[in-house]
Amino acid sequence: MPTLDEISVLLVWTAVAIYALAFIFYTVDLARRSAQVLDAKDAAAVRERELVMAGGGGGSIGSSRSPLAIAPAQRVRPVFARIATSLVWLGFLFHLGGDVLRGVAAGRVPWANMYEFALTGTVLIVAVYLAMLFRYDLRFLGALITGLVVLLLGGATLSFYVAVAVLPDALKSPWLVIHVFVASLATAFFALTFGLSFLQLLQTHREHKLIVAAGSDHPKEVGWRYLKTLPSSEALESLAYRFAIIGFIFWTFTLIAGSIWANDAWGRFWGFDTKEVWTFVIWVLYAGYIHARATRGWRGTRSAWLSIIGFAAVIFNFAIVNVFFKGLHAYSGLTN
Repeated sequence: MPTLDEISVLLVWTAVAIYALAFIFYTVDLARRSAQVLDAKDAAAVRERELVMAGGGGGSIGSSRSPLAIAPAQRVRPVFARIATSLVWLGFLFHLGGDVLRGVAAGRVPWANMYEFALTGTVLIVAVYLAMLFRYDLRFLGALITGLVVLLLGGATLSFYVAVAVLPDALKSPWLVIHVFVASLATAFFALTFGLSFLQLLQTHREHKLIVAAGSDHPKEVGWRYLKTLPSSEALESLAYRFAIIGFIFWTFTLIAGSIWANDAWGRFWGFDTKEVWTFVIWVLYAGYIHARATRGWRGTRSAWLSIIGFAAVIFNFAIVNVFFKGLHAYSGLTN
């Protein structure tokens, strides 16, 4: 008879497989977007030639019906994206079930070591992504989010899995429930911010090339065609900024709650422990990003890079600091 923890691991691997399948469908959706943009461009060229042959005047058509001005997103029917999103919901249920069963097996909240933090952190990334779909159509972000979750969850299950163990004395505190959960929630919003900032850079590059191409005698499609079906770089930046603010608020609470917990556990609010320092570094990076976005001279590419560097610091804090740096926060469980 398998134990609850073994069933939990089985559910987690099932979720990874479903997320991987969703990633494939999201990728196919992006490919179809590119194909439809090309089809729309060809159709516009055919219409222009027909009107010119009929004496409709090529000049006016070229200015109003330029392939660069077509908005094929209105004609895109994201069937594969809808299938992918349904798969994400299914994977989320398995994922959540695995997370809950791990907690039941341990008799506590399932985020007391690196494996459990990755398990809960990734389930929150998916949960926030799905929740935001009710307000924003972020299915264009689906391939990046599901790909990221497959890498993080699959990698953590392979590399960081440990059997259920008794909590160290320092973790036997109500702050474990609050502090780590809020940090995981902040990470989820930072992941969405990262995805939007990454696409913002691609879209900014495309828009710049588009301006250059528009000034030439022979305008042509530039960049990855599916980007034409996405929001503008400014819209992507604005949405990333909103998510970053929410994540920053949660991370600020994480920093404050961690200091209070440190005082209860070790008798001091701050001790320059490696984990504490990196938590503050992440806070500074996102504070800089938010300030840069609010300052007109730092909008655009530079602020997007700050967002990406901030998320890289989050991943470094989790995957490197927890494993290779010794300190009071060495609760990975890998040495047990």
